[in-house]
Amino acid sequence: GPEICCRRKDGSTFWAGIYISPVRDDSGDIVQHFASFGDLTRHKEEQARSGTLIDELNDRVRNMLAAVQSIVSQAFRRGADPAATRDFIASRIAALSRSHALLAHGDWGRAGLRDIVDEALKPLTVDDGRSGRYVVTGDDIRLPPKRALALGIALHELVLNAVIHGALSNDAGSILVSWTIEPKTTGDRLILVWREKDGPSVASSSKKGFGSRVIEDGLAHELE
Repeated sequence: GPEICCRRKDGSTFWAGIYISPVRDDSGDIVQHFASFGDLTRHKEEQARSGTLIDELNDRVRNMLAAVQSIVSQAFRRGADPAATRDFIASRIAALSRSHALLAHGDWGRAGLRDIVDEALKPLTVDDGRSGRYVVTGDDIRLPPKRALALGIALHELVLNAVIHGALSNDAGSILVSWTIEPKTTGDRLILVWREKDGPSVASSSKKGFGSRVIEDGLAHELE
């Protein structure tokens, strides 16, 4: 039957499915109809969650493929012999795969912030042959697993974005990551700065992508 949005007496709404069945007498004539309502609220919520997960998965796959495409483009711009080009591509994709698997499985112990940053950046800068593609500045800070994973995922998205659109999409750009501790009466505050330098100019977009949601919503929630 049809699905409609209903309103309760208290003003709250819920989705319901309407099912109408005819009631016949002994001669087969319809004498009345029996109508029932089925609450579909949970079903609708699960549908919405599934749709969001599918959108995020598609977005992540597109980003990963774009990163691989960028790696291949960088390899051929180097003008090296075929064997060196193959090794350049293979080492980067292998590192990117290891980093992604680490994040996907949440295999972080209590980790140092410097290791987390290096782990996120390494896949796209390993065996680069150029110094200064990224510089990390800050005293090492130990983070519990949940926060280390959340920060690692956010940094992973920033790196992918840098490879596709930003400082790692050309041969001149670099990334500067730094952090300081700001003492507060309620507890020390970590100030972390991600800065991209000498990359191409990027037009702002009104659409919020998966990476933006990870950083602005997910990371904010996980780090409180």
